[in-house]
Amino acid sequence: MAVGESVQLAPRDPDPDATYTWRVHSAPVASSLELPEETAVVQFDPDAAGSYVLELDAPDGTHTLTIRVFPGTYLPAGSARSGASGQSGFSGFSGQSGSARPTGVSGGASGSGSGAGEAQRGEGGRPRIRLDASVEDDVVVVRADPQPNPNSDTDRDDLVVEFVVDDRDDVDESAVETDGWELRVPLSAIGDRIGVYAVALDETYSVPDSVVVERDALPDGGAEADALPDSGAEDVATDGGVAEAEVEQTAQSDGAGGHATSVARPNDPPEWAQNVTLYEIYVRGYASDDEESDTTFEALEQRLDYLESLGVDCLWLTPVLQNDHAPHGYNIVDFYSIADDLGSREDYEQFVEAAHDHGMKVLFDLVLNHSAREHPFFKDAYKNPDSDYYDWYEWQDNGEPGTYFDWEYIANFDHRNLDVRRYLLDAVDMWADVVDGFRCDMAWAVPDTFWQEVHDRVKSKDPEFLLLDETIPYIADFHDGMFDMHFDTTLYFTLRQVGRGDEPAERILDAIEQRAEVGFPDHAAFMLYIENHDETRYIVECGESAAMAAAGALFTLHGVPMVYGGQEIGQRGRRDALAWKHARDDIREHYERLIEVRDETPALGYEGTFRRIDFETDTDHAVAFVRDHDDGSYLCLLNFGDDPATVDVGDLAVDATDIVSGDAVAAEGGIHVDDVAICPLA
Repeated sequence: MAVGESVQLAPRDPDPDATYTWRVHSAPVASSLELPEETAVVQFDPDAAGSYVLELDAPDGTHTLTIRVFPGTYLPAGSARSGASGQSGFSGFSGQSGSARPTGVSGGASGSGSGAGEAQRGEGGRPRIRLDASVEDDVVVVRADPQPNPNSDTDRDDLVVEFVVDDRDDVDESAVETDGWELRVPLSAIGDRIGVYAVALDETYSVPDSVVVERDALPDGGAEADALPDSGAEDVATDGGVAEAEVEQTAQSDGAGGHATSVARPNDPPEWAQNVTLYEIYVRGYASDDEESDTTFEALEQRLDYLESLGVDCLWLTPVLQNDHAPHGYNIVDFYSIADDLGSREDYEQFVEAAHDHGMKVLFDLVLNHSAREHPFFKDAYKNPDSDYYDWYEWQDNGEPGTYFDWEYIANFDHRNLDVRRYLLDAVDMWADVVDGFRCDMAWAVPDTFWQEVHDRVKSKDPEFLLLDETIPYIADFHDGMFDMHFDTTLYFTLRQVGRGDEPAERILDAIEQRAEVGFPDHAAFMLYIENHDETRYIVECGESAAMAAAGALFTLHGVPMVYGGQEIGQRGRRDALAWKHARDDIREHYERLIEVRDETPALGYEGTFRRIDFETDTDHAVAFVRDHDDGSYLCLLNFGDDPATVDVGDLAVDATDIVSGDAVAAEGGIHVDDVAICPLA
């Protein structure tokens, strides 16, 4: 982080009845920072650049946290670190979809390790970085791959990398050596594991990346083990939360005897989630009233055959917990119980198991910012400062609860309260045991260090658990040990503008490139969507022609496509019961084919890269780009207009056969496209 940023610090896995005290053990000479005594949750506002060593006295001993703080001149433009959110929510922010946050990116890294000198400053925004590790001759070698911001004029060779080592690990710091973009430490200097973090420095700092190396004694005391392949290797769960399936495991021998070592990248999205098609179900409107079922979950289960035939792989259900009877379910009155009108917990778990049997994962809609005002704790606390729950909530000077956008049915939790943290973390633990991931509501409004704790809790049990954030706009630093996948809100709004005819279609390429420009690393995953339960249906706002092209955008641009239930049948009502009897077969078949093509074409998936090309067309409604992969490259064309378009891609060698329709699409002057066409490059 940098001077001028603020972050909330709290004990992990807290005991609300215990006493916790933070103190500054050491700080830069220029700092006069002090922390409040006997306060469990504190706001850290560094007043000088350098390294701070903080100590936390807890029931299980004293814990150390080292925080590297850069000068304020390194602060990313427009930064508003999310750790301050959730404490002043009643002020509100303007935005769309019931969710918003001021534009801002921030960064930070904690741990211990080596420092680097001043970077060669350049023009442009945040650089990016990727870490990889290997074990070579009984030495852990961590190599950084920094990249300047696309808008920077800095040479890559001039980027500085600064490493830090996780404070929680048993590592002999005197044995850690750094040389430029490389960190080395002998295995003999490592206990069970070492976590290494790094940032790239230019005119500001990158989102940190991390890598974890673990060591486990071999059961036979040191017999040589075969190296596992880089892909398909076993996952490794750690107390720190390793989240990646790409694990290299080899046997090593040092003074402690034979060990198996494993390397993992916690910031990569789970392997299963990289190429899925997500599908949002608005639970109180998806199933038809005339379906023969005793509960909503049973009715949803009867739709699983349809969803499997459509080709979706992962289901996101809007909240299923007890609520104040608002049909969307986001005003929760009991974080531990399934809503009575949907069924029982047993019914819900049966639905999840049935989805698994159909090859689908299930996401739980997790709400951690607020409760309903009908929650019994809030009702007890309202206008009652003597209530045991009064300090659970934020309060305005007028006695009303803190909230956003003047929302009148919810009240913001105060995450500085350990009882609140314990209550929410226990709910996280309960539902994480049932589902495959969380879609995290209003992620921007919850302190980022709280999300980091949630991340580590769920990943320690299941490294392949998915964490998907809802932030508007998206926040690059939420890929720092918090979330695996992000709502691509920029692309969403751009697709709406293009569909309405307010912007040329080429603007969607700018939206894709903006991810790197604001500092997201290349390994970040994004959820692509054109509508959800908060939005007017795309087909209503933009028309049928644009809707067919926008569907093509979801399945050809780099990211994970999401379909909102009913989108694929031409549904026009946002939250109405789905009009299954009036489903548009032509639109459904369009989606089925797009899903099938994406599943069959590696270039369109997570590992495929995105490339701009030169093209000419006589309409602003059409755009062309290329997706590349070792298995082949493909020209993708989209046309949001009502009339067919012809796109000239110059000398690009194209097999003008559309793999979506199977038709030949060569035309005089270029390639013919009605709404979407995908052609192999020759």
